[in-house]
Amino acid sequence: MSHEYSVAVVVGSLRKDSYNRQVARALSELAPSSLSLKIVEIGDLPLYNEDAEANAPEAWKRFRDEIRGSDAVLFVTPEYNRSMPGCLKNAIDVGSRPYGESAWGGKPAAVVSVSPGALGGFGANHAVRQTLVFLDMPCMQMPEAYVGGAANLFDDAGKLNEKTRPFLQTFIDRFAGWVKLNRAV
Repeated sequence: MSHEYSVAVVVGSLRKDSYNRQVARALSELAPSSLSLKIVEIGDLPLYNEDAEANAPEAWKRFRDEIRGSDAVLFVTPEYNRSMPGCLKNAIDVGSRPYGESAWGGKPAAVVSVSPGALGGFGANHAVRQTLVFLDMPCMQMPEAYVGGAANLFDDAGKLNEKTRPFLQTFIDRFAGWVKLNRAV
């Protein structure tokens, strides 16, 4: 079966081998054939400044086009100071502007937060969800994905542990259903 829906994956960590990027890759491997997941890079996005819209940076244009070209969005983020990282908030802002031309609107979404701590990035997860309300993105409510103990999720070869695999499989399968149910035609 070919992919029916393209999913932009926005990773809130800029580290090349971050736990969040590893989880994003694992979700891509576990995704049912109806979804095609692609990480949309945010590390090159200049800070949003409305004064720059007249000559918008190429990185902004590229990012907005990639989000617009997707059917859904999956956010995978660490938690910084009980909230989302600044780079992720900046990406959300860049994609939502100029006002009235948001690239996000109507796209089904889900949030996975990944943290070394026991709470699994609860604060970051809910900070992202709060923005999705204003962005008019229907966000999958269940299963919630707060993934703690990130240092123990993968072995030295980068293979996902067998304890976490069933949870992520359930999550991505449910997300596929959410996308199908909520994707505007």
